[in-house]
Order: sequence, then structure tokens, then C-alpha cells
Amino acid sequence: MAEMIEIVTSWFMGLGDKYGVNPIIFGSIYVGAIPFFTLSIALVVKNYRRGKSIVIPSLCATFFFISAYVYLIIAGQNVPLWVYGVVILMVVYGAYSTILKVRAKIKDEKNQ
Repeated sequence: MAEMIEIVTSWFMGLGDKYGVNPIIFGSIYVGAIPFFTLSIALVVKNYRRGKSIVIPSLCATFFFISAYVYLIIAGQNVPLWVYGVVILMVVYGAYSTILKVRAKIKDEKNQ
């Protein structure tokens, strides 16, 4: 089992060298953005309930959702085109999923 972990770790860290992206930085941005994304979504719902603008919290949520991928696109070198396609699909799906979740929370709030 230890050998398998070593092989996976070596492969994962090797991707950073191959594509010019530090996997630790990518992972840190990805995980570190989660609380800020969650807070932004909460502010969207809160502002909507109070009749205030949801533009700024929505833009913040979008930024925090794609921040790790922005790092990949900016810092990455020789990244295959299919990776960009996957990133775009993930962003589109994530945006769609987030919109559905926000609408559901707003609908639940109206029903209470």
C-alpha cells in the first residue's frame, strides 16, 4: 500500500513539473476557496431576501469557483487542449449547479 501511495504522489507531483503548475498551490487555492465560495452564496441568498443587489456576491462566487482553474490557465505551460475543454465543462456545470442550488434556497425561503 505504501508503494502505491508513493507512485501516485510521484505521478501527481510530476504533473506539476510537466505542465508548470505547482499541485500544492493548485490544491490550496481549490480547497481554500471553498469557504469564500460558500460565504458568497450565502450573501447572494441574504441579499436576495432583503431586496438588495446580488451582483457583487454572484461575481465573487464565480471568481472563487474558478480561481484554481484561473491559476492553471495562467501558470500552466504545454497544457493539452482537452484539459481546457474539461475546465470549461466543469465551470459551466458548476455554474448551472450553483444556479439551481441558489434558486432552490430562494424558493425554500419564499415557502417559509
